[in-house]
Amino acid sequence: MDMKHHQSPFPCGRIASSPLSRRQMLQDSALGFGWLAAAGLMAEQTNAAGIAPAHKATARSVIFLFMAGGPSHIDTYDPKSELTRLDGQETPESISKNFKATAMFGNGTRRLMASPFKFRNYGECGLPASELVTHTAEHLDELCLIKSVQHDTVIHVPGEYVMTTGSIAGDRPSLGAWVNYGLGSENQNLPGFVVLGGGPRPTFAPSFLPSEFQGTAINAADGIPNLRLPKAMVPAERAGQLGLINRLNSRHLDKSGGHSELEARLRSYELAFRMQMAAPAVFDLSRETETTKKLYAMDNDKTREVGTRCLLARRLVENGVRFIQLRVDGWDSHDDIIDGHGKASGKSDKPIAGLIADLRQRGLLDTTLLVWGGEFGRTPGVEKKGGRDHSPGGFTMWMAGGGIKGGQVIGRTDEVGYTAVERILSPADIHATILHALGIDQYQNFYEHRGRREIATFNGGEVIKEAFA
Repeated sequence: MDMKHHQSPFPCGRIASSPLSRRQMLQDSALGFGWLAAAGLMAEQTNAAGIAPAHKATARSVIFLFMAGGPSHIDTYDPKSELTRLDGQETPESISKNFKATAMFGNGTRRLMASPFKFRNYGECGLPASELVTHTAEHLDELCLIKSVQHDTVIHVPGEYVMTTGSIAGDRPSLGAWVNYGLGSENQNLPGFVVLGGGPRPTFAPSFLPSEFQGTAINAADGIPNLRLPKAMVPAERAGQLGLINRLNSRHLDKSGGHSELEARLRSYELAFRMQMAAPAVFDLSRETETTKKLYAMDNDKTREVGTRCLLARRLVENGVRFIQLRVDGWDSHDDIIDGHGKASGKSDKPIAGLIADLRQRGLLDTTLLVWGGEFGRTPGVEKKGGRDHSPGGFTMWMAGGGIKGGQVIGRTDEVGYTAVERILSPADIHATILHALGIDQYQNFYEHRGRREIATFNGGEVIKEAFA
């Protein structure tokens, strides 16, 4: 990567090249990794001299709560009285005439099905939400509901790709990789981009960005694999071992020329060493009180897994990780939405509410941007035995914290919830807004690839300015 082509938009942005390369330092040093502390200090000094941001950041970190499978907007945050009135009937022509393309909105000819879930109003804002999200809805005054997100694929994996990378093909860097590239981690001992709950690799892959910016996938229950040193090994021995490996890799790299993946491997060994020295405490949830664990619903078998991920996300934010992608699956309810959505919300609603409450009480919500949503919504039409089909024509996401103005709604879908009809927003708009919250100008955070200046919002994206306080 030629650093002269990258303009860091943030004081702690990308690390510029130093006169003495890290690779050469490792080769020339007797102990190899004994020089890592000095290298880290050099990096921090370079970061501090970065280019000033184009605007003031409202957030330092992002937690993207990705609801895989497609949560139904009309059964969570976007109730439709007209859908209740037309229950069992075909979609009226007055509504279906607005469909741009049948495929885009799922099957628009099926008879309509009213939501089987009860709604009520919450908070001072008085906004409605269903019993599926009753715990999260207690924080509706903190949430900005975006009810008009739209794209044009009804297939799960391409839908996940477009929501995380901006590309249906999944051949672009994920948003987390772009953030990691632009800002890095505030903590030199932890990755800048962490993935909890997995997902298709392109959703956290770096694509044409250097490999070091990819997401680090972690099993929340077990932490990072092989993080602790073997019982018979002391840190000095590990430093010598990894130093030798790094010198051999460095010599190979010098012979073969620039190689992104090998460069990333060298850096990964450095990071792994620092993590073995400092990171175990971050993943040690035994340090948390029983009260905190109960707040995250870790005292219940159904909610423990997601609760553990949410608690770890808070600990990662506390320790300077920039972007955390937290996946909750199970929202794909074709057969029985009462059962399917009931299980998906049952395992995630209380932990997510606990995350919001915990961030607030620790003073972290103001600097942490929470983003909630899936790859698309679901149709008002019934499918199979009381389920709903995929519908990307108009669905709901929400943002909270990180400078967001809560207790408001942006955008609107039609009378039964098939398609967005007001303030139509794209995944690129969502991405531009997330970058903006972090102090990143989407056009300044570029990477030169094959003679082009590539940016995260390559399809165009506008900041949703009214989302901010």
